Amino acid sequence: MKTGTRPAGETNLSEEGGSLPGGRELLGAALLAAGRPLGLGELGGLLKLSAAETTTLVAAYDAALLAMGAGFRVEAVGGGYRLVVLPERAAQLSPVLAPPPLPALSSAALEVLAVIAYRQPVTRAEIEAMRGGSANTVLTLQERELVRVTGRSPAVGQPLLYATTARFLIEFGLNSLQDLPELDRGEFSGLLRG
Repeated sequence: MKTGTRPAGETNLSEEGGSLPGGRELLGAALLAAGRPLGLGELGGLLKLSAAETTTLVAAYDAALLAMGAGFRVEAVGGGYRLVVLPERAAQLSPVLAPPPLPALSSAALEVLAVIAYRQPVTRAEIEAMRGGSANTVLTLQERELVRVTGRSPAVGQPLLYATTARFLIEFGLNSLQDLPELDRGEFSGLLRG
């Protein structure tokens, strides 16, 4: 058999929702090689498929992975798609996963991150007012690439504005900020911009 040929009778996902021969292979290779979530437009451009055809192909590829017991699947996260290990296999793979995870965020850092996630863009002074305490952990969150400076507020002194990053979405398994759990809006009412 020549390299790159498919055995007789073997199919790919191009027959199940796409027009690109080798669609399954190219999709899988792209998701594996990228090392980051790939957006629908980026995948569609690579596969030369419409958004609807790409979505169908991704769903069919994910179903095929689960059906064959591959141990991993396609996950929608950070506005794109990536391959992830099934949660029930993650603990077994911990000896071979690298690099070791960073220490867990402190409760203060998680509080600051929550304020930024729900109120972005937000200044450090606003974070401190909402928390009732220091927002020194903003630097730690920036070092971990969970938050970033998005500009300056027009307020006196033009303080920096902070917002979450795509890495925040990835680390917390969110596809977009709309996937954040709903909060009682009263929790933020009456505060600064509230």
